[in-house]
Amino acid sequence: MIPQLPPTFLRAPLAHRGLHDRARGLIENSAGAVRAAVAAGHGIEIDVQLASDRVAMVFHDETLDRLTAQSGPIRGWSSRDLGVLRLTGSDETIPTLAQILDIVAGKAPLLIELKDQSGGTGNAPDELERAVARDLAGYGGPVAVMSFNPFMVANMAKRAPLVPRGITTDGYTEREWPDLTSDTLKALREIEAFETVGASFISHDWHDLSAPRVAELKARGVPILCWTVKSAADEAVARRVADNITFEGYAPASV
Repeated sequence: MIPQLPPTFLRAPLAHRGLHDRARGLIENSAGAVRAAVAAGHGIEIDVQLASDRVAMVFHDETLDRLTAQSGPIRGWSSRDLGVLRLTGSDETIPTLAQILDIVAGKAPLLIELKDQSGGTGNAPDELERAVARDLAGYGGPVAVMSFNPFMVANMAKRAPLVPRGITTDGYTEREWPDLTSDTLKALREIEAFETVGASFISHDWHDLSAPRVAELKARGVPILCWTVKSAADEAVARRVADNITFEGYAPASV
C-alpha cells in the first residue's frame, strides 16, 4: 500500500526553506525561519544533507561556502560542530532534522527534500535516507519526503515505508543539467520512476507545469505541488495546474 500525501499539504502554501527573510536575520532552513512559518500558518519545505557522523542536518547546499564563513562540504563536519557554526547574517546555527521536528511538532505540514548524495541523481549508499528514517520514527505530525533522485525515494520506501514520498521534478533540459546523459534526462523528464518507487505526489518546477506527463499524473488524481513561486502573479499562473505551491519572497494569497 502506497502512503498517500495528507490533504493538509494541499491547503496552506509551503514556505520554501521556511519563512526566511535575511533582512530580519531569518536565514533559509534555520530554526528561526521554521518558527516564523509555523507562526504564520504556513506549511514548510526544508532540505536535508548528511553530517560526517551520519546525522541529518537541515541545510540545502553540499558545501558551507554560501551560508557560513567556512568552506568545503557539509559532510566533512560533525553535527556537533555544525550546530555551533553561525549562519551568515544571523545568530542562527545549522539545525538537525530532529531539532526541526521538535519545533514543528505537528503544528504544520512538513515536506522534507533529501538532497542528492551521489553527485548526479545516481545510486549511492543510503546513509541520509537511514538518518531521516531514524528521525521520523515516532513523529506524529503530517510529514512527507521527496527528492530529485529517484533512487533516494526508493530507499525511503524501504527505510520508512509508512511516510508519504514524492519526486521533485523538472523539465530537465541539457542546458540546466549538462552532466546527465540524454537517456537519464529523458527518464527524469518523463518521471518514469513514479510508479516503481511508490511515489504518491510530485513537486514540479512551476515554469514547466504544462508538461504532458504532469497533466497525465494530475488526470489520475496525483497531487501536484510546485516550486518555487516568487510572486502573486506567478502564483496565479501556477495554480491553474498545481494543487499547492512552494513559495518564497512574498506573502501568498491563499493561506
